[in-house]
Amino acid sequence: MASEGAEYDGAGDTKAVDPKVAAAIAAAEAAGPQSGQTVRVDSWIWAVRLVKTRSLGATACRGGHVRVNGERVKPAHAVRVGDEVRVRHEGRERVVVVTRLIRKRVGAPVAAQCYIDNSPPPPPREAIAPAGIRDRGAGRPTKRDRREMERLRGLAGPGPMPGPGPGFGPGPGPGPGGGSGKPRP
Repeated sequence: MASEGAEYDGAGDTKAVDPKVAAAIAAAEAAGPQSGQTVRVDSWIWAVRLVKTRSLGATACRGGHVRVNGERVKPAHAVRVGDEVRVRHEGRERVVVVTRLIRKRVGAPVAAQCYIDNSPPPPPREAIAPAGIRDRGAGRPTKRDRREMERLRGLAGPGPMPGPGPGFGPGPGPGPGGGSGKPRP
């Protein structure tokens, strides 16, 4: 069998693991469910640090952002070893395969040992350009500056902004207050 401080990866090989991580994994497994038992999905995604709090995990499940083996699940759904869990959180989808069941939140190195991450890589930070950052002390943006910032952010299309619509301001016909539109004496 494998020596202490090494982990068997299932393919006949052993890979070296930091002794502190190995001790933390052993403690997490001792506190976890026994063989054949299951763990709630909201608890598991919190324990392996896919979400920051358990209540966020439960909210994500109720909102339809968590899928186990392709099906939307409720927070109390049972997770087993080998299940594929998909979590949409903070604009990114994480796809993981469960390798260990744990109930208690553990450190990041130990949490990484509890799943196989098949997620697509996150978008590069350069792709998310900060649009509309102004120099300190530059004053309030002008109308032209504001429109340019909105155009960079993609909030408004090119061309003039549409007006408020009919019935507002001076014009032919009665306005919202009725009358002929002529000034009063």
